[in-house]
Amino acid sequence: MLKRYTLPDMEALWSDESKFRRWLAVEILICEGWHRLGLVPGEALEKIRRNAAFTVAGIELIEKRTGHDLAAFLDDVSSRLGEEARYLHYGVTSSDVVDTALSVAMTEALDLLVAGAQALSSVLEARALEHRSTLTAGRTHGVHAEPTTLGLKLLVWHFEMERNVKRLGHVREEIAVGKISGAVGTYATVEPAVEEHVCRSLGLARAPASTQVLQRDRHASLLSTLAIIAGTVEKIATEFRHLQRTEVLEAQEHFGAGRKGSSAMPHKRNPVNFEQICGLCRVIRGNAAPGLENIALWHERDISHSSVERIVIPDSTTLAHYVLSHLADHVARATFFPERMRANLESTRGLLFSQRVLLALVEAGMSRMDAYDLVQRNAAAAWDEGKDFRDEVRAEARVRELLTPESLDGLFDYGYYLRHVDEIFERRR
Repeated sequence: MLKRYTLPDMEALWSDESKFRRWLAVEILICEGWHRLGLVPGEALEKIRRNAAFTVAGIELIEKRTGHDLAAFLDDVSSRLGEEARYLHYGVTSSDVVDTALSVAMTEALDLLVAGAQALSSVLEARALEHRSTLTAGRTHGVHAEPTTLGLKLLVWHFEMERNVKRLGHVREEIAVGKISGAVGTYATVEPAVEEHVCRSLGLARAPASTQVLQRDRHASLLSTLAIIAGTVEKIATEFRHLQRTEVLEAQEHFGAGRKGSSAMPHKRNPVNFEQICGLCRVIRGNAAPGLENIALWHERDISHSSVERIVIPDSTTLAHYVLSHLADHVARATFFPERMRANLESTRGLLFSQRVLLALVEAGMSRMDAYDLVQRNAAAAWDEGKDFRDEVRAEARVRELLTPESLDGLFDYGYYLRHVDEIFERRR
């Protein structure tokens, strides 16, 4: 992944140094498992623990000759050992080490992602509480519908991020699995007790059954979950992009001193951070498809998944970590303009209250069809001719027969739309 979109914790997790360190930890645990069964002498195990080491450069040099990274890793480590090197990798296959170590890496990545998702959820909740009663236009199809509050908009996103936190927890449980079961998963050359020791030591469950590899539905679940999260993140970022449009201008991403919005137009304040987040979310979702394709491997295993996973798993977790962190920061620092929200609400000259008038006429005895036609006809005059909707409705004789001037005016009350806001906010955990 490009360093531009990588945060330090995730960068360290997916580095070659960390990958080989995990491989070495698995190999040493395998030796420990064999020692418990009497195969590896205690003295040999101590020498392996003490002297087993590697260098990334050394492994890369050997791999140029072998064309096999795990074999190159073993050659490099073995070069630092004596006779005890013969016990290294005893009875196991490359995927025992690589898949188990990858599961460790994915669980560590998921811990970072859970923290990131929780942080974003908390920011959304805090800003929702801040703007619990800040009136704004609800929009459907991009068109004013009825009033809502900015707080409710943010609260919806908070609840969705809470669901994403749960999804991450579920997929962590799915992926926290190892296998040390040999060439085709039969334990023909390695005892199940060795697998049990390795997995328990790493905090992993044991795959109940495996082939040469862990089954890739687990990895596909991870990538699919990240794709869902990317959908949530892009939805939020897209809304902010709309709200910052000049014609709307109800929100604006933080624009610090010294920042430039355009190389040509000094006045520009563009929502570039939200746009960047949207673009990266498309990459995360795109990576879910090859993860799903990786489920269908030939027989007990082929290698078609390997090259894909070297890209999509580090990249998707890294990008998800980045966009969660950056979206939390940008939402926390965004500026909202309640006065502009109110002006936008009033720009349609009362049309937002059309349903209230409709329902009042129905309650007063008019058929719903007639009431709808009457309200829509007067709404059209306000929409097309720039007239005031309340004045148009008040001029209708049938309305004057059914509604007093006071009851009609009472329908045009923004406070009506706030009646259940507190109840909705009480649904927070």
